[in-house]
Amino acid sequence: MKALELNEVNAYYGKAHILHDLSLSLDEGELVALLGRNGAGKSTTLHSVMGFASVRSGSIRLFEQEATQFSTTRVVGLGVGFVPEGRRVFSNLTVLENLMVPIDKSGPWNIAEVFRLFPRLEERKASKGGQLSGGEQEMLSISRALLLNPRLLLLDEPSQGLAPLVVREVFDVIDSVRKQGTSILLIEQNVRAALRLADRAYVLDTGRLTYAGTVAELEADEARLRQLAGVVNEERKKQ
Repeated sequence: MKALELNEVNAYYGKAHILHDLSLSLDEGELVALLGRNGAGKSTTLHSVMGFASVRSGSIRLFEQEATQFSTTRVVGLGVGFVPEGRRVFSNLTVLENLMVPIDKSGPWNIAEVFRLFPRLEERKASKGGQLSGGEQEMLSISRALLLNPRLLLLDEPSQGLAPLVVREVFDVIDSVRKQGTSILLIEQNVRAALRLADRAYVLDTGRLTYAGTVAELEADEARLRQLAGVVNEERKKQ
């Protein structure tokens, strides 16, 4: 079964046309990387699935159900978890209170399990979200999404701004979640790290698909890889 299908999607923010006839798919249990430069339309792709962006033509299907005009609440109800860029934890709530925000949904993930996955969060469970490091906030953001027991997890730049050791920890967790059967669509500027986990990859440029294929095929295209990896290097220079 397909966990996600976009067919010729045209998405807008106001009058700005961001996605142009975008088609992509994700099988159940697959991890697919969505790559591209800043402004390529990667986040808009996830926002379109979640109901945040305006989809004016084309279709979005979730688990083979038409979902193009579904509200965010209905998308989540179908089993979609979303970890946004920038984490967006509740800074005035404790870690434990943040974890109690998601609607309780039956499945393997509960607070005890996310504490097992991220022991650091259990250590900081009484700390306010705003007192956490960037890595801890990312762990908290991922944990909140997992507590929805999603069938499909959308991850937007989970390694952004994190130290290398924390990046490895976060990617180990993503791999662990995938091995438990969760489908994952991963946006990530750490290209080589993403490709180490992914089954397939897509590349976007100004809202248009420029590559769709296997990881092996993309890794063999050194020119394209250097161009994509250059995004990370430029971002690090700016920080």
